[in-house]
Amino acid sequence: MLPRTFPHLRQLQHQAYTKLRAQAPSRIQTQFLRPLIYPTFPIRTFIMPPLPKVMKGVLIEKTGGVEVLQYKTDLPVPSPKEGEILVRNEFIGVNYIDTYFRTGLYPAPKPEILGREAEGTVISIGSGNKYNIQEGSRVVWLGTSAYAEYSAVSAEKAYVLPEELPAGIGAAALLQGLTALTLIRESHPVQAGDFILVHAAAGGVGLWLCQLLKALGAHTIGTSSTQAKMDEATANGAEFMVNYKTETDFVGKIKEITKGEGVRAVFDSTGKDQFENDLEVLARKGSLVSFGNSSGAVPPFVISRLAPKCLKLLRPQLFGYISTREEYEKYCGELFDFILKDKMNVKIHETYPLADIQRAHTDIESRKTTGKLLLKP
Repeated sequence: MLPRTFPHLRQLQHQAYTKLRAQAPSRIQTQFLRPLIYPTFPIRTFIMPPLPKVMKGVLIEKTGGVEVLQYKTDLPVPSPKEGEILVRNEFIGVNYIDTYFRTGLYPAPKPEILGREAEGTVISIGSGNKYNIQEGSRVVWLGTSAYAEYSAVSAEKAYVLPEELPAGIGAAALLQGLTALTLIRESHPVQAGDFILVHAAAGGVGLWLCQLLKALGAHTIGTSSTQAKMDEATANGAEFMVNYKTETDFVGKIKEITKGEGVRAVFDSTGKDQFENDLEVLARKGSLVSFGNSSGAVPPFVISRLAPKCLKLLRPQLFGYISTREEYEKYCGELFDFILKDKMNVKIHETYPLADIQRAHTDIESRKTTGKLLLKP
């Protein structure tokens, strides 16, 4: 039989044997079917390749521009501690939040291997494994130190992928898809018929929001800076688009689209540049969900400005919504169910070699990307 490092293949073996056994006499089962379905050679002699002592990865020793991203080939391979698993990363997600840790906007101890998500194969498991994760499982995970060939990560934040999901889709969908899903479920529960404003609608989270909002029956107003990005957002569910660079009366345009009512919620990943407009275009009792700072942090303001229209201001972050295993499994299950039922288009902008990490950060900061940017070790 197959070793425990291939649980999904063992399951396929068992399913095939069970199906054929029901159609064959017992003598044929014994003499022919079992040797056919459960061969003893060469599968029994398969051995997992030895784990190397060093690996490729991206290290930063200080904060700064893309020049602080150092591609290394001699980083030590980590060992999983209690409650952890060791994953050989095959696809690594690049997210705008990675630039915050690189520049120091979000403080973190240095030296540091950046990266918050990856997809790969479980190589080994530390003690205290409480979850249905086995060696050989294909997983996606959230954590730290993703920009590397191997990562030791908390098993609590690893999710075994459906077998039918194509390679790379897990890493392309996980962080941005979960962010969008929790924004519309938790930050501002969206109702059918709501007018919702989505800034950077052709970005990674933006495209997810456009698709999810359309599925819920909301009216999405997206913003982008080029016609190509506007077309991309429209193709993914945005009902209206506004070019924030060329529109001379942004507030007036939103009021025109909503027939003077304003929007029920704004999902803003840009921060400073659109903050004043956001407050103006919100309807009474509306929600401003600020979840990013791509144009800079919002400056201090007098909170009583929210009072006249009874506005709500939220600054959520994904990990606050999936802090328990139950929450994480719930939203991962919903996300990949959406994808497998062909309701979601997982847009991959490009896949770069891990060695091209500086180019990846340059592209994502200059807003040259639409959809997800991946790295391959």
